[in-house]
Amino acid sequence: MRSVTAFARLIRGVKCSKGAQYARMLPILAHRTFHLASPMRSILLKSVSALSVVVSMHTVAAPVLFSGSSSGLSATVSFDIVGSQLQVVLSNTSAGDVLAPSDVLTAVFFNIAGNPLLTRDSAISGGTTYLGSTNVSGAGTVVGGEWAYLNGLSQYSANSGISSSGLGIFGAGDRFPGANLSGPTSPNGGQYGLASATDDPATGNAGILGEELTKSYVNFLLTAGSPFDLSAISNVTFQYGAALSDGHFSGTTPSSVPEPGTLGLAGVALLAAAGIRRRRR
Repeated sequence: MRSVTAFARLIRGVKCSKGAQYARMLPILAHRTFHLASPMRSILLKSVSALSVVVSMHTVAAPVLFSGSSSGLSATVSFDIVGSQLQVVLSNTSAGDVLAPSDVLTAVFFNIAGNPLLTRDSAISGGTTYLGSTNVSGAGTVVGGEWAYLNGLSQYSANSGISSSGLGIFGAGDRFPGANLSGPTSPNGGQYGLASATDDPATGNAGILGEELTKSYVNFLLTAGSPFDLSAISNVTFQYGAALSDGHFSGTTPSSVPEPGTLGLAGVALLAAAGIRRRRR
């Protein structure tokens, strides 16, 4: 109990905030333990060491998520760094049935500071694709030939976009790698747009039943020419339908996994130190 109290006092004596600032706190904590008695110092130094491991794991960049909703429609897009690539996962999270083209999520626009050009690597379906009641392909299918990426835009205060529809913006040369699975070589209509996971393929108007739709989400990979900072992404807008006039709404302020509290990290460190002591006994 005394070690817990001492460690808590040490932390209270160090002014810090969340995130990477925990890392700056560790050398100070380590220095202050040398002013304690030898047994206490040994325990707390092990605690600080364990805490440093927790912090190093925690400060790895977490995915950034944008979400939005309007009139029964809802969508999310997450951005993550996977190796040297930017992973973008666009999802139709609506709970309702897709009955008209305006219910199909076809594009996401986003702004990247500096307007970097990203290399298109892949687009993989996250759910089944169907044409009316006919199953076309399963999850994990390469759908790059039906989706496009372009930067240098000026749309919804965004300079970048990913879309399965031309929208008067995207052309054949903007597509991800992959075969043209349906229709013209340029992104067209609602083909391979995103339906909700709960969509009933047998229902909808002619504009829906005549288009291939993918349930749930598509996973995109792009490569940046230099190290990429997720905080550079802003101004997300979700686009529905085959025209810019079909409806759109903004994504919320980006959020990531909440930072744990300082004492929470300290508790993990103390448990680790206690485990070391028990093993030595």
